[in-house]
Amino acid sequence: MIDFKSKIVSGLSGLIESVEPKEIEGMIEVPADSNMGDFAFPCFKLARIFRKSPNLIAEDIAGRFEEEDYLESVASVGGYVNFKIDKETYVSDVMGDVISQKDRYGSSCEGCGKKVVVEFSSPNIAKPFHIGHIRTTVIGNSINRIYKFLGYDTVSVNHLGDYGTQFGKLIVAFSSWGVREDVEKEPIKELLKLYIRFHEEAEKAPELEDQAREWFKRLENKDPEAVEMWQWFREVSLKEFSRVYSLLDIEFDSYAGESFYSDKMPEIVDQMRERNLLEMSQGAEIVNLEDFGMPPAIITKSDGSTLYITRDIAAAKYRKETYDFYKNIYVVGSQQILHFKQLIKILELMGCQWAGDCVHVPFGMVALEEGTMSTRKGRVVFLEDVLKKAVERTEEIIEGKNPDLENKHEVARQVGIGAVMFQELSNSRIKDYVFSWEKTLSFEGETGPYVQYTHARCSSLLRKGGLFEAGDFDASILTDEVSMDIIRQLGKFKETVSEAGRKYEPAVISRFVVDLAQLFNRFYHEHSIVVEDLKVRRARLALAMCVKQTLKNGLALLGMQAPEKM
Repeated sequence: MIDFKSKIVSGLSGLIESVEPKEIEGMIEVPADSNMGDFAFPCFKLARIFRKSPNLIAEDIAGRFEEEDYLESVASVGGYVNFKIDKETYVSDVMGDVISQKDRYGSSCEGCGKKVVVEFSSPNIAKPFHIGHIRTTVIGNSINRIYKFLGYDTVSVNHLGDYGTQFGKLIVAFSSWGVREDVEKEPIKELLKLYIRFHEEAEKAPELEDQAREWFKRLENKDPEAVEMWQWFREVSLKEFSRVYSLLDIEFDSYAGESFYSDKMPEIVDQMRERNLLEMSQGAEIVNLEDFGMPPAIITKSDGSTLYITRDIAAAKYRKETYDFYKNIYVVGSQQILHFKQLIKILELMGCQWAGDCVHVPFGMVALEEGTMSTRKGRVVFLEDVLKKAVERTEEIIEGKNPDLENKHEVARQVGIGAVMFQELSNSRIKDYVFSWEKTLSFEGETGPYVQYTHARCSSLLRKGGLFEAGDFDASILTDEVSMDIIRQLGKFKETVSEAGRKYEPAVISRFVVDLAQLFNRFYHEHSIVVEDLKVRRARLALAMCVKQTLKNGLALLGMQAPEKM
């Protein structure tokens, strides 16, 4: 694609020698109203340099800017120099790239040769995979896909919560009240019942908490009975989780959870002692972070057992040694902001020069309409139930609107699950929200199904339009404003993907595909596409093809499917 912005920067640099090209590039804007131009250069900062009004400076620059074939006009308006790109050149350039690059349109090589670790999902073994896990799972999956599309070599890590005192609690609960056959039949539901019962019983008999801590200590010390029970809990849980990941079409490169680092923690603790980072506090070993405005981080408890932060330090060092990452991204809820600040600071104090390459990507929390979710109290909504219900609801809609649709169940799966995923990715990740069945299963307005339907509409037009050579079209036919709005949107896709990567924000892409779908549907309602005039038909079908391809690429970055028929 022609870099029109760089060409304009080059032309301006020759006229404004006192300002660096990089600064000129940073000053260039894209007008909100495309009638003003495709790019605008504000001259207000130049008033001090040239000791003239911005209007006069803009007039002077516009009058001296060298005319180029790619430009339709250069004009000064109210202290700005406005540049309009030649429409036919722009149409041919943008659409030519979409048609030639296909599934790679919007990708780049900015990350070539760099490895990025993305940690996401990370449910706790033996606990429900509930609606609260969907945010880390789909946001992390999308960030992983975006970075891969930007050329990075990504490693997706499911840092399973498969260690800690809760396993001592489960061992006590199962030993006291569990039935193996029941757990084998419905692992998560039965283990959840046992976990809830443990906390109910512990309120009456606090000594159960001591027994749980003792069992976890035995697990850390590789006691065969404790290890065998823990491994069984892990295996049956992963079997359950794999069904949800299959529904979401998500795969991981590594399932190295907290337990993976159990034999690596003694060395980490020794390294901290060597650097005199550890202090004793009520029998526990801590890192005092008061000088950095943070509370102390507990590294080992008074009984010698470790905590999350100890395991996270070991994990970070292992990842650096194993992957030599450019970035180590943690997609973890906003309640853990302090935890990751402590983690990164401790890595700095340990002399890890790469500590700043560890990035916490927080997100807002999900609550239920009846209040906060609580595993201990059994107040949860299972994610698998949400996904299955979304598919069922979509099948009902298809039966009502298009009962003869081929592969109805597969389309219902793509659209229903897409609806749930898109809701999670359509707003800024940092916002909290309340889970509502009604909103999740609504397909009206700016939703995933709306974008998917637009993709299917483009597919339908291309089937009706007959075979044609995609690159053989007359660009002049697509220079009307409705068509140009689509072309301009298509031209923004590569920068949109890059922005989503910089901000760790899939919502940037969600907004893009909704806007593109809306622009195309406006075009569809204002222009006949499959017309008798072959030149017009080819041009408009080529535009439909470019929209279809870009919507497909955008949906893929969100982890969603793009059905051919709906």
